[in-house]
Amino acid sequence: MLWRALLVRLGQGIVTLWVVSVLIFIGTQLLPGDIAQILLGQTATPENTEALRVKLGLDKPAHMQYLVWLGNVAVGDLGISKAGLGAGLGTPIVEMLGPRVINTLRLTTVVSVIAIPISLFLGLIAAMHPGTRLDRAVTFSTLSLISVPEFLVATFLVLIFAVYLGWLPSIVYLRGDETGWVLAKTLAMPTLTLIIVVSSQIIRMTRATVLNVMSSPYIEMAILKGVPRKKIILRHALLNAIGPIVNVIALNIAWLVGGVVIVEVIFAYPGLAKLMVEAVLLRDLPLVQACAM
Repeated sequence: MLWRALLVRLGQGIVTLWVVSVLIFIGTQLLPGDIAQILLGQTATPENTEALRVKLGLDKPAHMQYLVWLGNVAVGDLGISKAGLGAGLGTPIVEMLGPRVINTLRLTTVVSVIAIPISLFLGLIAAMHPGTRLDRAVTFSTLSLISVPEFLVATFLVLIFAVYLGWLPSIVYLRGDETGWVLAKTLAMPTLTLIIVVSSQIIRMTRATVLNVMSSPYIEMAILKGVPRKKIILRHALLNAIGPIVNVIALNIAWLVGGVVIVEVIFAYPGLAKLMVEAVLLRDLPLVQACAM
């Protein structure tokens, strides 16, 4: 039964990826513009445009282009960048994805290491003192931040720390050899933005879940016996509330890996999401597919 369940899940995952690839292919085909004309720019003529289309394989019917791509992916070949976003035309997509994935994972790791402990701490503090000024302040702050989109948070941070105070750079420029304080200062703005966005949800879930567990009969019995509220929350309520909290943390980490498009674009952070945006703008279908997968 276990192997059967694993095979079913594996089959569902493959079908999901296939459906996603089809939808992305259709979406890119519906976009206006021609990658050949975009690459040639003002030098485009009917003759050299058609020649470039033939070179890139764009002269084939749409379904044939998709089948060729699907066949290559089946044998582990993600293809080459048609728009030359790497070192130039013909750059293997695998070589382009490597540094971008590393940058995205670096940002995700830093945000997670900072945001998760802070969020759990503030959520528990609010749950320990329900109805107090501290609890109301945390609740109001998290509700306000959840309601604000990340691009607005990023814009305010740029205005405060980059424009008015001049403490931090508004654009991330990574050469690859940054260490210590230089790296921390470079990553500060996108990191702070994502910490604010992610922490609000985790704090809310931690507070709500712990308070829900606190209404359980065994918790009420412990309170009647005179057990301190702090001890009850840390030793009993938190352990029983950890399931939903872990789910929210996992969802936020998954979002950080591939869903931080707006933040990466605003700060010009060279991550996977920004690479996908660049590929969409240039109609680089193989690269869009690879980033989405």
